[in-house]
Amino acid sequence: MSILIVGTVAFDAIETPFGKTDKIIGGAATYICLSSSFFTKNLNLVSVVGEDFPNSAIEMLKNHNVCIKGLQIKKGEKTFFWSGRYHNDMNTRDTLDTQLNVLESFNPVVPEEYKECNFLMLGNLMPLVQKKVLDQMKKRPKLIVLDTMNFWMDNFLEDLLDSLKEVDVLTINDEEARQLSGEYSLVKAAKVILEMGPKYLIIKKGEHGALLFNDKEVFFAPALPLEDVFDPTGAGDSFAGGFIGYLEKTDDISFENMKRAVIHGSAMASFCVEKFGTKKLEELTDEDVEKRLQEFVDLVQFDISLV
Repeated sequence: MSILIVGTVAFDAIETPFGKTDKIIGGAATYICLSSSFFTKNLNLVSVVGEDFPNSAIEMLKNHNVCIKGLQIKKGEKTFFWSGRYHNDMNTRDTLDTQLNVLESFNPVVPEEYKECNFLMLGNLMPLVQKKVLDQMKKRPKLIVLDTMNFWMDNFLEDLLDSLKEVDVLTINDEEARQLSGEYSLVKAAKVILEMGPKYLIIKKGEHGALLFNDKEVFFAPALPLEDVFDPTGAGDSFAGGFIGYLEKTDDISFENMKRAVIHGSAMASFCVEKFGTKKLEELTDEDVEKRLQEFVDLVQFDISLV
């Protein structure tokens, strides 16, 4: 089995109430790959970077069992760059600078050995790019997960709706769910979105946890209360990586197992926010992950009599 991860490998510059960084490694696919690597060793990446992207970062991905045969390196061009400033609540942010660079003309090329993957994670990209990847698959993966954002809803809604017809799981945040559905109630929003094509919907609510929906059931996973939250960048992608990594590891895509996968995703997201960029994920151990998962179990486990 294997996971194909498609998304950005990029540079970020981040400012939060707790500090700021110069240019550091970021990108949705980077976080997804690192997070997934704690549950599976069968990771294949399709992305694009410029000649300015450091070889040390590519080696870091390889050291986390990421196959980079699908990583295009464009000579003479620059890597995608995003800069943002978070407000005091750490839930809202302002984009200070976006430089598409190599992403502007990105044409994903899926290597032959990736085209029969069991699990496909389409990170936050232009819907047409996500569709191009879907069209290159030799067979339909066992599970297709897609992440998107309000920018694509604002500017490429029809393309996004076309992609949603082909995926199994959509992951978005609560604001995006309301925008996509036109409903304020997240329960009503889920019903509308599920009619667009996905069999499952995950609505991420940051420090307030995550909701998993299918057409009949709903599951809520809390976020772990943390003493320090330094940088929320990449938390949603780390969630997605933990989610799909656990599903690939267990090879079980039932709703019951997706509940467990949501907890694993939440655990990985909780690590991500504790340091700037990918630093925390890079230094994690398997023991750290097991301990954090136990903290989630302890957080929600209780005895109650219904008599």
